[in-house]
Amino acid sequence: ISFTGFTQVASDHILGEWLSEPKDGKILIYKQGEHYFGKISWAKTPGKKDVKNPDISQRSKELLGQVILKNFKFTGEAWEKGTIYDPHSGKTYDCILKLRDHNKTLDIRGFVGVSLFGRTSTWTRS
Repeated sequence: ISFTGFTQVASDHILGEWLSEPKDGKILIYKQGEHYFGKISWAKTPGKKDVKNPDISQRSKELLGQVILKNFKFTGEAWEKGTIYDPHSGKTYDCILKLRDHNKTLDIRGFVGVSLFGRTSTWTRS
């Protein structure tokens, strides 16, 4: 019996569209190679610009379509070693993603340095 196939299937359970907290956007999580990414696929306020981006040249770009989850790797229980960009603050944080409730909710833990010093947001599958 091969467990490699099981791990592969489990790792892809995160794929799909998620409603963010606070319910102002949807994030489409997708896979490129062995890494997972997420981009804004729907916004409550269409046309909203990335005005808080620390890169001034990016501030005129719309948030819709922006990749905010980058380079996550599945570790067996969670997706780790990635980052999340918070368009509300313009800051990027280290991040861990964990599925809960039979793949219906996703805990997003953003932090600086150590995950103990961070904040968790819960997204729901859309």
